[in-house]
Amino acid sequence: MCISRGCALSGEWGAYWNMVANMLRFLPGSAAAEELMAGNDGQRSGEITKAPTGIEGLDEATRGGIPQGRTTLVEGGPGAGKTVLVLQSLVHAARDLNEPGIFVAFEEHSTQIEVNAAGFGWDLPTLRRKHLFFIDAQPKSDLIQSGDFDLRGLLAALDATIDRSKARRIAFDSIDVVLALLGDAASERREIYRLHEWLLARSLTAVITSKSGPDRAGRQPIAFMQFMVDCALSLEHRVVQTVSQRSLRVLKYRGTEFNENEVPFSIGPGGFDVASMQINAQPRAPVGHERLSSGVPRLDAMLGGGYFRGASILVTGAPGTAKSSLCAAFADAACRRGEATLLVSFDSDASEIVRNTGSIGIRLDRHLTRGRRAGLLQIAYARAVIGSAETHLTRIIEIARTHRARCMVIDPVSALSQAGNSATGHGVAERLIDWAKDHGITLLCSSLLAAAAPDVEGTSLRISTIADTWVHLHYLVRGGERNRGLSIVKSRGTAHSNQVRELLLSERGITLADAYIAGGEVLMGTLRWEREQADETARREVDLAERDSRRNLLSEEADLVVRLADLQIQLDSKRAKLDALGRAVTLRRDQAATRKSGRQSRRGADADSPKPRHVAR
Repeated sequence: MCISRGCALSGEWGAYWNMVANMLRFLPGSAAAEELMAGNDGQRSGEITKAPTGIEGLDEATRGGIPQGRTTLVEGGPGAGKTVLVLQSLVHAARDLNEPGIFVAFEEHSTQIEVNAAGFGWDLPTLRRKHLFFIDAQPKSDLIQSGDFDLRGLLAALDATIDRSKARRIAFDSIDVVLALLGDAASERREIYRLHEWLLARSLTAVITSKSGPDRAGRQPIAFMQFMVDCALSLEHRVVQTVSQRSLRVLKYRGTEFNENEVPFSIGPGGFDVASMQINAQPRAPVGHERLSSGVPRLDAMLGGGYFRGASILVTGAPGTAKSSLCAAFADAACRRGEATLLVSFDSDASEIVRNTGSIGIRLDRHLTRGRRAGLLQIAYARAVIGSAETHLTRIIEIARTHRARCMVIDPVSALSQAGNSATGHGVAERLIDWAKDHGITLLCSSLLAAAAPDVEGTSLRISTIADTWVHLHYLVRGGERNRGLSIVKSRGTAHSNQVRELLLSERGITLADAYIAGGEVLMGTLRWEREQADETARREVDLAERDSRRNLLSEEADLVVRLADLQIQLDSKRAKLDALGRAVTLRRDQAATRKSGRQSRRGADADSPKPRHVAR
C-alpha cells in the first residue's frame, strides 16, 4: 500500500498516524498522561471539572455543565438553536464568571449574530468590548481553492487572540461549512484531528456546532466527530400536529453521569431555556398553615377556612360548570388582600374576562393597570395551539417573575395538552406546579374533564394526584333543566366537607346552596324549589294543626283551672266547717268537764277520796 507523500491515500494515512502518535503520548506512565490525569488546577484522577453554561436545565442534564478544558459537540438541524446555545454559554461565562471567550463564526457574520441576539437582552456590544471576542471566518463566496486547504492559518490567528484576551472558552459555530470545502473524508478527518489536538494542547473549554445529517455529497463528517469529542449534545426541532417541538439529548459524556433522556426546551425572551427535570432543585418555600379565601365564603367553610398558602388547587369540570368563575373569584379575593396576582387564560382575552366576570358581580377591572397606576392583577392571554407547551411554560414563569406574583391562576391548564402537546403537556404541568411550590406561589388551575360524562372526574393531564386540593364541578340534569353542583374530592392536610352543594351564579356573585336529598335522590334547581315549597306547605299545615291543638288544650286547661278554683273553694269551705266542728266538740267537752267539777265542789265531796266500791250481792 502506498503511503508516500504523493499518494492519494497519504493524507488519510497521515491523519491516522497522527492519531496513533497522539494516543501513544497519553499511554500510562508517560509525562503527557500524568499531566492529563492531573488535569487543570490540580484536578485528581477520576474527576471531571465542569464549566457551567448558565442554562439551568442544561447544567442539570449534564450534572454541572460541559467538560472544562475539553471539547463538546452540539449537533442539530436548521433552526434547532445551536448558535443560541453556544453564544448564551459564552455570554454567561463573560458576564457572570468574568471568563473571556471567543466565538468563531463560519456561517453568519458577527454583526448579524449581534443583531439576532439583541432580543435576548444580553448586551453583546458591551461584552464585545471586554470579554467576548468574535472572529469572522466565513469562506468567501468568490474563493477559488488551489491546493490543500487546512486550518493552520485560522488556528495561528486564534493563538494570537487567546494570548491577548486570556480566553479560556471558545466556540466554533457551523464548522461543517468549512469542512465542506475539503475534497474528501480524509482531509476532513485530518483537520478535525488538527483542531482537536490544538484544543487539547491549550486546555480550552470548546464547543463545536455542526449540522446533523448528510451533506450534499452524502458525507457525514459529524458522525466521525461524535467519537472524538468528550461530550456530545443533540438538538431536535420537529413539528407534531402542526406544533413546533424542541428537545435536547446528551448523547455522550465521558467520565461522568448525565441525564440520558430527551429533555424539552424552548427559545424565549431570555434565550435558551431547557426544562428542569430535577425534583426540588431549589429549596422550597416554607410550609405554613395560613389560609387564603377562595372568594366564595361557603366554599371556604367547606374547606375548613380556605386554601393553604402555597398550595396547588385543581378545579375540574365540564364546559360551562363555572370553572372560570371560581378562578376569577380567587383572583379577585387575592387582589383585595393586596397580593400581586397573575391570571393566564387560554380561552379569553382580558377584555372578555372582565366583561364576563362583571356579570356575576366580580369587578376584575379595578385591579388592572390604569395609566401610571400599576395594578395588582395581570391577565395574560395566549392560544394553546400557538407554540409548544414548553414555550407556554417559559412565558408563564417569565411573566410571574416580572409581576412578582403571590397567587397565580391558569385557566385551563388542560389546554397545554392540546394539538401536538399530548406527550409533553403532563410534564409541563407538573413542572409548573413544582416551580410554584418552590417560590411559595398559590396556584389554582382549572382543567377540562377528559370525558363529558358528569360522573367522570379524571383530567387529561393526570395532575389530580399531585394537586393539594381538588374541587370538582358537575352538571345535574333533572326536570328539563341543567344545574351546577360542587364537591370537594380531596384537600390535603385539612378536614373538609364531603357534601354536594348546588353552585348558583347571579349578579351578586357566586353562592353555594345545600343540595336537597329526597328519597336518596339529589334535587337541585326547580325540583329542589318545588320540593321545598311542598315541604313548606306541609310544615305550615302541621304548624296550624299544632296551633289548633294548643288552643284547644289551653281552653281545656282554663276550664280545668276554673273548676279547680271552685273545688278549691269548696274544699276550703269543707275544711273550715270541719275545723268549726272540731272546735265545737272541744268546747262542749270542756264545758262538760267544768260543770262536773262545779257540781262536785258544791256537794263537798273530796275530789281525792276514793270512790265507794259497790259489792254485788
